[in-house]
Amino acid sequence: MGMTMTQKILAAHAGLDHVEAGQLIEAELDLVLGNDITSPVAIKEMEKMKVDGVFDKDKIALVPDHFVPNKDIKSAEHCKCVREFARRNQITHYFEVGQMGIEHALLPEKGLTVAGDVVIGADSHTCTYGALGAFSTGVGSTDMAAGMATGKAWFKVPSAIRFRLVGKPSRWVSGKDVILHIIGKIGVDGALYQSMEFVGEGVANLSMDDRFTIANMAIEAGGKNGIFPVDEKAAAYMREHSSRPYTVYEADEDAVYEAEYTIDLSTLRPTVAFPHLPENTRTIDEITEEIPIDQVVIGSCTNGRMEDMRTAAEVLKGRKVAPGVRCIVIPATQKVYLDSMEEGLLKTFIEAGAIVSTPTCGPCLGGYMGVLAEGERCVSTTNRNFVGRMGHVNSEIYLASPAVAAASAVLGRLAGPDQL
Repeated sequence: MGMTMTQKILAAHAGLDHVEAGQLIEAELDLVLGNDITSPVAIKEMEKMKVDGVFDKDKIALVPDHFVPNKDIKSAEHCKCVREFARRNQITHYFEVGQMGIEHALLPEKGLTVAGDVVIGADSHTCTYGALGAFSTGVGSTDMAAGMATGKAWFKVPSAIRFRLVGKPSRWVSGKDVILHIIGKIGVDGALYQSMEFVGEGVANLSMDDRFTIANMAIEAGGKNGIFPVDEKAAAYMREHSSRPYTVYEADEDAVYEAEYTIDLSTLRPTVAFPHLPENTRTIDEITEEIPIDQVVIGSCTNGRMEDMRTAAEVLKGRKVAPGVRCIVIPATQKVYLDSMEEGLLKTFIEAGAIVSTPTCGPCLGGYMGVLAEGERCVSTTNRNFVGRMGHVNSEIYLASPAVAAASAVLGRLAGPDQL
């Protein structure tokens, strides 16, 4: 019986010739990730272990990004805890204010994740790095602590679903629309503890930023991870960003999949997830009622990369944010912020009536920089629209691409760029 991409990576890191779905293994880790919310818990757990430092100071990444710059005393104390731990253990990859970015955009940009890696992170969207052909998945803070101490983690080998992508997306259709379409099709538990493998000739028509977005939201379908094959685009990205060697794994022809779906990218339309689940999707053409909005957020680990900034600026160029709408743009990293400035995108945002924030997860989880009041509606390029996710339990979040979010900001209601 053949193995999937994910199974081959896990087998190699467990020192085994073969693994099967459901098998329990202990695997070597290439990187352990934590942020300012999850790391303090892991650090306290690690202290209970009474271990002598971390397993490898070069294989741990600590990225304060959720409530930074610190929004209050509690968040300041959390960051202080992480900062002091990083200093004590001489952690190589510690990124704070001035160097920071949203963790899942920052790590690939810094070349810390490459094909064939096994990465765990105490954040559910760690599955982002599957865009590069790595196995990456979110874990709890206790597992993060064990990973930092030992460099190993236990896994149950996941079964897999194969998504065969064909065709080429039309204008204004992005990776966000692809993954929202898939989640709408299979549901938020449609890939529960399974590997979501994205293959087919259509992959070549997706940019790396599209792929990061798709892999990022695998968890929103319940997936253990999302993963793409390594093609020339992925190889070029890794050559540009990393000096680390990488290993390409390909699924066997007789690999077993629980289900297979074919997605024709050419038929997709801009897609929106209505409250209060990512599976509650409609295309922009299926929205018949007028839905006035109060806020737009363009950013996050899902859609704060350079292509997202360019798309939003293209829509906002020469236009104005509608009266009464707050439009918040958040570049995902310092590099994205700087490149956006040098390309004149920040000027476009500000002239349109938007504000631009330093990199932060802030509003995505209702932390700060855009918390919603009772009854308010937000069109957001983030990844979750659960009840109370961005603020008051009686607020609403509509998940969308940067193009739809920017168009909605201009029109003051949920709308697509074709409606401008």
